[in-house]
Amino acid sequence: MKKIYRLLIPVVLITLSIVSSKEGRAGNEDRVGQSGAAELLINPWARSSGWGGVNTANSRGLEASFNNIAGLAFTPKFEVIFSQTSWLKGSDINISTFGFSTKVGETGVIGLSIMALNVGDIQIRTVNQPDGGIGTFKPSFINIGISYAKTFSNSIYGGINLKIISESISNVSAQGVAIDAGIQYVTGPTDNIKFGIALKNVGPTLSFSGDGFSFSGTQNSSTISHTIEERQGEFELPSLVNIGAAYDFNFNEDHRLTLAGNFTSNSFSKDQYTLGAEYGFMQYLMVRAGFTYEKGIFEKATRTTALTGPTAGVTIQAPLNKEKGSTFSIDYSYRASDPWQGCHTISARINL
Repeated sequence: MKKIYRLLIPVVLITLSIVSSKEGRAGNEDRVGQSGAAELLINPWARSSGWGGVNTANSRGLEASFNNIAGLAFTPKFEVIFSQTSWLKGSDINISTFGFSTKVGETGVIGLSIMALNVGDIQIRTVNQPDGGIGTFKPSFINIGISYAKTFSNSIYGGINLKIISESISNVSAQGVAIDAGIQYVTGPTDNIKFGIALKNVGPTLSFSGDGFSFSGTQNSSTISHTIEERQGEFELPSLVNIGAAYDFNFNEDHRLTLAGNFTSNSFSKDQYTLGAEYGFMQYLMVRAGFTYEKGIFEKATRTTALTGPTAGVTIQAPLNKEKGSTFSIDYSYRASDPWQGCHTISARINL
């Protein structure tokens, strides 16, 4: 059975990634901005975003639910994370994220994550009152992830993540689902060589509906008022494929340096290449940095993203119980942007 898994999982995921790339015309910059649910592309976790999400091959625990769900299988027993992001500081956009993962059986792990994006209150404006002053409305963006990962062997780990998407204002809303799938392969004399591939945000099209698209009016020369509803178009999800590799340099028991690389094939934006490094001192301190490149990112006139590429982060971790291996850690990450003052994320994590 294990031999079947070794062959079947890579074949399935690679096939899915090829199909997704062809159908989505991966890396087609002419389609920038044509997808919806763009919040699915925001990494809400501090540890992985600190080096640009380069850790497709070596993401571990609950944070793997964003980069590569296969890494969820590395949850030792139980993990919980609270995370807060100031997205594009100065734009007054904040992201609150909570999640937990727990071991089930000897080889399985289940996880749940909730991400809520808060853009604040927006003035209601109409044709007759374009300056507002008649109240406000508050958009709601919520993503819920239900995930499962499994250890298939000492080298192969796989997982799947079902995401529930909800976007709404007072009188218009859209709901949908998306699926992530991923696999990680670990090899080397000390399990220091890692590879990963993940397919993300695959699902049916979404469309908005609600009373906000209807109004009272008359047709032709009739004087009778009718409720008229406007037809709404559908939009696709921002599907993508991540392919990554990582290598650990273990100098001794106290010092580790990890180098990682990642390629992201986007269906509705430019392809991205990310390089990153992380230094770890025992289990107490980790410092990381990364850079994400895409075509035209160095020039404002050709850049199609607010994020300019550089990222950095740090983790401070303290043991709670050395015998059980439980820890408490604080993670911080910074992502440079232009305009605004970058993205700042801080997370509190408990591993039991």
